[in-house]
Amino acid sequence: MELSNTDSVAGKEVTETLGLVRGNTVRARNLGRDITQGLRNLAGGELKGYTELMTDARDQAQERMIEEAEALGADGVINVRFTTSSIADSGAEILAYGTAVRLR
Repeated sequence: MELSNTDSVAGKEVTETLGLVRGNTVRARNLGRDITQGLRNLAGGELKGYTELMTDARDQAQERMIEEAEALGADGVINVRFTTSSIADSGAEILAYGTAVRLR
């Protein structure tokens, strides 16, 4: 599966547009992680536990988007974008979306 955040894939031609595809996940923080990350926040620096949480969430949202594109018979997704939104006080939704296409 070819993924691109532009409207084309270098060296390939879009032969058919199959439509919008998306994948999302909602992740919640956990109490243990909140305590350790809160302490780290006092000292400053990267909150690695939260970085890992968001990286895993983006990967899962992207994989779900790819699965939806494959179900349409696509071999590429162009104009791929990610967005994040807060869900309540302890969670976040990650959404990956783009346009499923067939390439030659």
